[in-house]
Amino acid sequence: MKDEGRRIARLDSVTIDCRDPERLAAFWASLFGTAEEWRGGDPAQYIDLGATDGSPVLRFQRVPEPKTVKDRIHLDLRVDDIEEACRRVIELGAQRVEQGDFREYDVTFRVMLDPEGNEFCLVSDAALEASGGDR
Repeated sequence: MKDEGRRIARLDSVTIDCRDPERLAAFWASLFGTAEEWRGGDPAQYIDLGATDGSPVLRFQRVPEPKTVKDRIHLDLRVDDIEEACRRVIELGAQRVEQGDFREYDVTFRVMLDPEGNEFCLVSDAALEASGGDR
């Protein structure tokens, strides 16, 4: 049966498993300039951050096990100045992966780790970064 353009679902949130939802939610809230919108449980089993222009709801779900392998899905975060963004996210508790930047099609990707070791990339368009423009 052919899908006739009818939507089956819509994105509710991007959920990140973590050991400490409060800590991770605070990190990502600072990064995106948003705030906690909802929490479930005491202690919190789930924390949602409010969606912002350009980002969906981020949900942090408490799980008992630590992260042990590379993420199969990660967030790419567009930044105007990769060096400045890197400095600021490190101040918030991120770590830079020391594999060096990956550059493809005039786009630079810098792999970072959030406070629980989840990968994310800072993404910068070289031409935009040089001109100080926004994409």
